[in-house]
Amino acid sequence: MLPPSSRRRTILRLALPIIAGMLSQSLINLIDAAMVGSLGEVPLAGVGIGGYLMFMVTALLFGLSSGVQAQTARRHGEAAWERRAVPLNAGLVIAALLALPITLLCLWQAPGLVALINQDPAVGAEAVAYFRWRVLSLVAVAMIFCFRGYWNGIQQTGLYLRIILAMHAVNVAASLGLIFGYLGLPAMGAAGAGAGTTLSLYAGLALWAAASLRHARPSGFLAGLPRRLTFLTTLRLAAPHSFQQLWFAGGYAVLFWILGQVGTASVAAGHVLVNLSLLLILPGVGLGMAAMSLVGEALGREAHGDAHRWGWEVVHLAWLCLAVIALPMALFPDAVLGLFLHDPALVELARLPLRLTALMIVLDAAALVLAQALLGAGANRTVMTATLSLQWLLFLPLAWWVGVWLDQGLVGIWWVQLGYRALNSLWFAAIWQRRRWQRVIV
Repeated sequence: MLPPSSRRRTILRLALPIIAGMLSQSLINLIDAAMVGSLGEVPLAGVGIGGYLMFMVTALLFGLSSGVQAQTARRHGEAAWERRAVPLNAGLVIAALLALPITLLCLWQAPGLVALINQDPAVGAEAVAYFRWRVLSLVAVAMIFCFRGYWNGIQQTGLYLRIILAMHAVNVAASLGLIFGYLGLPAMGAAGAGAGTTLSLYAGLALWAAASLRHARPSGFLAGLPRRLTFLTTLRLAAPHSFQQLWFAGGYAVLFWILGQVGTASVAAGHVLVNLSLLLILPGVGLGMAAMSLVGEALGREAHGDAHRWGWEVVHLAWLCLAVIALPMALFPDAVLGLFLHDPALVELARLPLRLTALMIVLDAAALVLAQALLGAGANRTVMTATLSLQWLLFLPLAWWVGVWLDQGLVGIWWVQLGYRALNSLWFAAIWQRRRWQRVIV
């Protein structure tokens, strides 16, 4: 077994490129918003709605990444070098078969989908145009999930960072040209941001494919159609994770509906608090994706004790990392909130919830890491059941009861969320300790 210092270096070697890539994605989203925001509030609102719809559609295919990664990591641990890319082949076929009809359906039904979220005709027109351009990238997104799963599974996470940075460069250049009509390109307005993002995703897909053709052929990449069992295993692993992501995202929509019952000020403050928490947990998510690879590889070697230790060692690093990130929110809440809120009443309303958010980010570390580690073991259905049960059967009903029925407002809802996050981590810790995940066949 590696000494503790070497194990920490291994975790960070895998996690840091993933974290950097995720943070860069958040940065590029802000840059896109700034470019479109110069056109006015209607185009910006349309891009926001179209982007949320794209997020929901993408969630349908998100599980392909973990499905491919879990199998690849297991083959990597088994030293089955010639079969490591077989799950990638299966994932790419499934991605094409699922993404193409979903794309056509979304192109056809785009106005109806947008109308479910927003009824303003001007905003709706911008959202439909943006969404239609974005959904054209769904095949590329689904295939990129598969490539990312393969390369993360063989513990080559640095490629993810290099490719996503290249995609960002294409995205900024293409979006600038297509939004404002630079270099002789048509001035498409908000729709140009969608077209630019789609172009960058296909450029990224080309880079992933080129790297895989160059380095993954000995592992079986494009060596032929996989067996039926590989397709079924990939679907069995991907479906629960995709279902979980879709309903987890839907849970945030319900949370904002609950905040809307409290009042407009709570919606505004809650929007900032939620987006801050989603941004700041990214290091925990990146560490969790490293745990997914390490656990899968250890199980492939049949080193069950090592797999169990990897989970907890990554959790310890995540606790430390998230505590450092959360500290400014706990100590200087007004300074942090002042970056986003300019109304003193809103800052006052959000001050205590922000401090609670800082605490809940740290409490969330075990759930963030161990959920990903369980995906690496192939226990995708367990993760789905635990995550959605607590969110939909406990947190959301209690949030409405405390925040709306008992009239405790935003602060009451955030206290409920703090308890929910703590219970979520305890539940995943108990699942990890029971070790039933070690018997899952991948």
